[in-house]
Amino acid sequence: MNNESKFRKIIEKYPTNHTPFYARPNFSRRNFFNLAGAGVMGSFLSKNLNGQVIKSSPVQTKNTAKNVIFILMAGAPSHTDTFDLKFLDGTTPKDFNPTMMGKALWPIGLMPNIGAQLGEVAIVRSVRAWAAAHSLSQTWVQIGRSPTAALGDIAPNIGSIVAAEKRGERQLSQKFPTFLALNSGNAMGSGYLPANYEPFKMTPSTAGLPNTANPDGQVRFEDKFNLLNAVDGNLRVNSPISEQMNDYGDFYRSAKGLMYNPTVDKAFKYSTTDSMRYGNSGFGNALLTAKQVLEANQGTRYIQVTVGGWDMHSNIYGLNGARTGAMGGLYTMAMGQLDPAVGELIKDMKANGSLKETLIVMMGEFGRTVGQVTMQGGRDHYLQQFCMFAGGGVKGGKVIGETDTAGRVTIDPGWSEGRDVRVEDIEATIYSALGINWTNIRYDDPFGRGFEYVPSANEGLYKPIHELWA
Repeated sequence: MNNESKFRKIIEKYPTNHTPFYARPNFSRRNFFNLAGAGVMGSFLSKNLNGQVIKSSPVQTKNTAKNVIFILMAGAPSHTDTFDLKFLDGTTPKDFNPTMMGKALWPIGLMPNIGAQLGEVAIVRSVRAWAAAHSLSQTWVQIGRSPTAALGDIAPNIGSIVAAEKRGERQLSQKFPTFLALNSGNAMGSGYLPANYEPFKMTPSTAGLPNTANPDGQVRFEDKFNLLNAVDGNLRVNSPISEQMNDYGDFYRSAKGLMYNPTVDKAFKYSTTDSMRYGNSGFGNALLTAKQVLEANQGTRYIQVTVGGWDMHSNIYGLNGARTGAMGGLYTMAMGQLDPAVGELIKDMKANGSLKETLIVMMGEFGRTVGQVTMQGGRDHYLQQFCMFAGGGVKGGKVIGETDTAGRVTIDPGWSEGRDVRVEDIEATIYSALGINWTNIRYDDPFGRGFEYVPSANEGLYKPIHELWA
């Protein structure tokens, strides 16, 4: 790897704080905003948000995607059993049926539906995580930096940065949240940015979005809402009290826009038949909802979907032949949930034309140990991992990077930087695809340090994987 040693020297010279997550300074985002709410720092924060300055380096973004669906495989999937398959005789189940499909050795017996769509998929196999701890690395993946680094504790979700950057492109008629989080109750929020860049969190249901009607009826609701605004509405628009009061006003208006709205029902409700096509699972329902929300074209630009259950320290190939349920291991997660949902999503979006403008990114927080399984029949935490891309102008049928025969380390990075791909590079790739300058630095953070969209990107430390488009 030509540039890996150079990269590591830079990291050593300008280290990222790798203090254990539990040992970080005890001044959390919650503490900060409690303080800000008391007025000690609130006026400073408000002033800087209103007087935002952005510094950046001149770069050429790809600007090929309008939307992003980011799928977080929480728990960390085994790379060598899925997207970087390493068939090990006597260990890998024979019914995985490893088959060369284009440039990829693929477990067609485990994931036939995604296999059928590999012509639309690019797999990056030279990805390496910074840490093999779930909470730390799941946060790292969402905010694109170490949570223990400077500003890490108040760093926004990538989706919140996208929401802030794309706010000016919203039309008055668009009522959906810019950043939607499905099955993602623990999704990272907007950090120090205003609350209207928070993810809108929900769990999809055939009943659609809840609480979109008032028990007293629409006419009575409108009367009460108008009365409320007549009494104290001036306190929530350009509020003389605080930025938080403006947030309340934004919440009220956004929520009202989702009520008594037939477009909401069409996007957030789905049929049992469609649910079955997507695998009849919570994850499948989330991807089905994501597709319908983007079809509605109501202002949503970034959707995070979380699918947990990948932390397979035991029974990764199923317990006593189990192929479903809690003991089904990869058969439950990969074959039962992931494969039908992702395969159907790509197929549907390709058919309706929306795949061209939607970048799908899928990864876990790290990978799992390679070679023989453990005594418990599972795989433990490991830094080597993969990332899957599809849509948004990405050239399908590609494999970027190569690991050794066991999947332990990268032996060919497969991209211009000549080193392992890091989470920060994936973050930069998402921004580039959306036409956002990944070297941007916002000078509206509460400490006046300057918030880098991608840490050290101005120095060229992290860059997009533009080979995905080549």
